[in-house]
Amino acid sequence: MAPGSSTTAKSLVKASFQLVVNNFLAVVAVAFVAAVLWAARSIRLDDLADRLRAARPVHVLTGAILTAALAKLTRMRRPRDVYLVEYGCFRPRPCFRAPFATCLEHVRLLPYLVQEEDISWGLRLLQRSGIGEETCVPYAYHYVPPDRSLQASREEAELVIFSAVDDMFARTTVRPEEIDVVIVNCSIFTPTPVLADMVVSRYELRDDVRSLNLSGMGCSAALVSVGLAKNLLQVAPPDTRVLIVSTEILSSQYYVGMDRSMLLPNCLFRMGAAAMILSNSDEVARFWLCRMVRTVAAARDSSYRCVFQEEDDQGNTGIRLSKDLVATAGQTLKSHIVAFSPHSGRARLYRPDFRTAFEHFCIHAGGRGVIDEVQRGLGLSDNDVEASRMTLHRFGNTSSSSVLYELAYIEAQGRMSKGDRVWMISFGAGFECNSVAWECVMPPADIDGPWADCIHRFPVHLPISGETII
Repeated sequence: MAPGSSTTAKSLVKASFQLVVNNFLAVVAVAFVAAVLWAARSIRLDDLADRLRAARPVHVLTGAILTAALAKLTRMRRPRDVYLVEYGCFRPRPCFRAPFATCLEHVRLLPYLVQEEDISWGLRLLQRSGIGEETCVPYAYHYVPPDRSLQASREEAELVIFSAVDDMFARTTVRPEEIDVVIVNCSIFTPTPVLADMVVSRYELRDDVRSLNLSGMGCSAALVSVGLAKNLLQVAPPDTRVLIVSTEILSSQYYVGMDRSMLLPNCLFRMGAAAMILSNSDEVARFWLCRMVRTVAAARDSSYRCVFQEEDDQGNTGIRLSKDLVATAGQTLKSHIVAFSPHSGRARLYRPDFRTAFEHFCIHAGGRGVIDEVQRGLGLSDNDVEASRMTLHRFGNTSSSSVLYELAYIEAQGRMSKGDRVWMISFGAGFECNSVAWECVMPPADIDGPWADCIHRFPVHLPISGETII
């Protein structure tokens, strides 16, 4: 026998053994049923009825109990369905607005940006980015120079996180003491105690609540948190509830250098946060979680360094966004499509028509170039990406929470109906692409949310500008 054949045989035996061990009870149950059927193969129906009448009651009771136990065991081993109960978003007040004129004035007052060419470049970037005049930045950005202190970051975190969680609790009957797990994701700002503990403290959650804090995962962290919550809820007791908070704190990450690739986040990112409750009970649920897929491309050096935190030549720390970011997103999306829809990889030129599978799309509002790339890659219409473009225009790139702002836009427009399917797609550092598919169980009772005071003005016409940077 060839060495390769021996290795294959050993792998097959090991895999078979592991399969039997992982499903031991199911194997025993199948063997028991098979033995009973084999023993009863020659028994006629009349003889079977006579034997049942002659059986002792204790035997009949034992058989019924075993059958019920087997059915119960089968249901317990099946992963539980996961539902989105409710969500809420931070709605910034007008005092946080950062129109282009304000941004330009502040930049001219900063001592380290002395080149007029750099200032003109930043203005062109804003004008081409798809970001509008109503986007908001934290108090720290309104100071000259910006306040990058720990205190400013804490104050921003408390403002956006508590506002989003308060909005969510106001829209549901779930009370804080009913929360079993807390997951908070924030990529850059990770204080001690962590933000998850800050939420536990503020809402006085139970002593036995489980808390997790995710960092460094970029704009896709919200859907990563959904995947983590899904894994927990599928094996948790019934009626378990998970609170997820997604945000990005800007105050501490303002870049004060002159490297253009590291100045991009200053121009694109805006303040925002979203909170949601997931449960393995369909009681008062809004959406059913159909599918969750992650694609991580960190094995490729170009993808790994596509969004990279480091110091510039002057020792200033910031996030460097590669000029190949949009191309990397498109390449990762292609791999993700194959994973999300396996049959799409059978033919090289075949691309599924995802518009027949989903009524709504929430594409991470990372920038106009990113949205354009995903639109081309999935073959979507302008109407399909309207929620993403309008969210980018009104709120800017709010990082991981943007897909919830887009969902809120769709619902505020009155377009969500029972049975509608939603595909959320986000990109993050690593580089990775994550997506979640939902099915609407119950449309919203009202349009109160981050769009409540402005939805009557949307959609707005966005002029087609020149070359996109990101």
